[in-house]
Amino acid sequence: MSDTQQKSKYTKRGLAAIIALSLVLTVFTGVLFKIQVIDGEKYAAAGSSIKVKTVKVEGARGDILDRNGSPFITNRQGNSIIFDYSFFPSSKEQGKRNTIISALIDMFESRGLVWIDSLPIKVSPAGNAYVFEADREKDINELKTEILDLQNYATAQNCMDALIEKYELQSFDPIKARKIASVCYGMRRILFSVSAPYTFADDVPTEVVALIKENSAFFLGVDVEIVSYREYTDGALMPHILGRVGLISAEEYKEKKENGESYALNAVVGKEGIESVMESYLRGARGIKTVSTDADGNVTTDYTIDPEQGNTVVLTVDKNLQEVAKDALSNGLEELREDSMVDPAGAIVIQDVNSGEILSSYSYPSYDVSTFSKDYNELREATNSPLWNRALMSTYSPGSTFKPCTAIAALEEGIITTETYFRCTRIHNYLNHKFQCLQPHDHLTMNVVSAINESCNIFFYNVAENTDIQTINKYATILGLGQKTGVELPEASGRLDDPEYRASINQEWMPGFTLQNAIGNGGSMFSPVQLVNYCSTIADGGTRYRPHFVKTVKTSDYSSTVIESEAEVLLETGISESTLNTVRRGMELVGSVGYCKYAFAHLPVKAAAKTGTSQVDRKINGVTVTTNNGFLITYAPVENPQIAICIAAEGAGSGSSLAPIAAKVYDYYFNEMGTFDEPQCEGELLS
Repeated sequence: MSDTQQKSKYTKRGLAAIIALSLVLTVFTGVLFKIQVIDGEKYAAAGSSIKVKTVKVEGARGDILDRNGSPFITNRQGNSIIFDYSFFPSSKEQGKRNTIISALIDMFESRGLVWIDSLPIKVSPAGNAYVFEADREKDINELKTEILDLQNYATAQNCMDALIEKYELQSFDPIKARKIASVCYGMRRILFSVSAPYTFADDVPTEVVALIKENSAFFLGVDVEIVSYREYTDGALMPHILGRVGLISAEEYKEKKENGESYALNAVVGKEGIESVMESYLRGARGIKTVSTDADGNVTTDYTIDPEQGNTVVLTVDKNLQEVAKDALSNGLEELREDSMVDPAGAIVIQDVNSGEILSSYSYPSYDVSTFSKDYNELREATNSPLWNRALMSTYSPGSTFKPCTAIAALEEGIITTETYFRCTRIHNYLNHKFQCLQPHDHLTMNVVSAINESCNIFFYNVAENTDIQTINKYATILGLGQKTGVELPEASGRLDDPEYRASINQEWMPGFTLQNAIGNGGSMFSPVQLVNYCSTIADGGTRYRPHFVKTVKTSDYSSTVIESEAEVLLETGISESTLNTVRRGMELVGSVGYCKYAFAHLPVKAAAKTGTSQVDRKINGVTVTTNNGFLITYAPVENPQIAICIAAEGAGSGSSLAPIAAKVYDYYFNEMGTFDEPQCEGELLS
């Protein structure tokens, strides 16, 4: 290549480089001009922003309504006091943290306000020692092993010593140290961070919010957040069924995480009742908000994803009927107090015979779920167990309400017919034992229909001599007794008495046990919800449904149905119509001419019933005494059964004393309310 050609080549390369550099400078100048001139204000604002954080926001929980759309539980807006990690003193400034926390505690307690105190340790009554709180084993274990890294055998004092050292609380008295430690423990438990703010108190009055805001220079990082709170139309109406919500526990968080469910460590979840079992439907969908704070302290909030309210759960319960049943039971049991050696207690369950829907359920004594947190210690220590759901969780020896089952077993197996008669001699001798008829008048000769009406023990003792316990239990099982009914809420299984059960408690099975079980006074134990379902099965012609509380689940705007609960047949029992008619005739006589006739006389429909009484040994003031439990199962109308009722009363003199309670329910249902064949307001909302 010649020198001229080589120089020409270099000249072209240099020119290309100059052009490329010019283009880069031109683009750079253009971008710089756009940033500084055209978008100058935008980038200046962005440059002055000192903090940007993203926070997950829980959606409001869904409403819980009665079958006609009347609310049991809704939501309302309220104030939570939270600690904002971005501004709250860091863990390296524990002294500042303690000062702020101590002042907040003083502010709240001086006004009688509650703050969130979840530490499972309390100061002893004498004020000189720390002790673990009762029934907090799981929280205590978490505190020892996960929070403090102590051994399982560590005492409450060991834990507090570790907390005092960890959070520099040596200068505080034992009571105040424990309170501040509780807040610090709560912050540690939820992994306090930008994305996990700590809630110090819920539902705080506006005047306290204002006071905190006015002193924001002192209360660094203490902020207010508007959140949704559960609103109860009547917290005392049905607390055992509706349940409650509360902060998620460590065990719940772990369980939900293992199930693939995403919850925050400070999430509010259903703890009991419908709130718990319908958690996945009631829980709202999380949203995401971005909070930006500029150099001047101005805060802007934008929702990247809006939170969504949870689904609406519609129950089978009728709110007005529930109120009638609640008042009838509580007032009726209190009226029986004078004749009882024990405090009044019991339950009522009302069921739709033709679908299994629970129309009402109430346990007495009860409580107000809206004041649960404030009343918890008193409720927990109450000797009459108001927190216990007797309708579903208590089991009882059913007394003579079991006699229809014994009659069904004997009739179906051909052991007796409607023409089988036994004479009541008031004493039945069997294997050198005397079994008595406890009714106050002579029964003379009777068949199965009159024996059910008169509740004659002697008749059923004679039946039991020819019917083994396996046969009786076979029909009890068919009728759903001694087993869980399948209702959505936690329930007791109960049991059927037999040689296997007696062996499990180191007892020999005695032949006389069959006779006792035949009249409902053996070792078999049933819950009120089992007894009402058993009554419904007899009334309905032998179809056993699954009892249920949930009618439907709808989206929060009612635009679509998520779940529609259909009547679920658990078993077509196959019991013959002739057998059921025979037993029903006996129960009809109880309602018209027997033990319930005076209570039922004024009703607009005829009601069938069976009363029962069982003896129970109780300790009263340290002395063992024998008292009675009373039971009533009943259905109406006898011609076309619609509803069944079970009432159980601890310490009641007899089952017949409960008939006025059932009469009040029937009077309202058939006189004022009508029937559920034509729902009052069910319409499009709940269809």
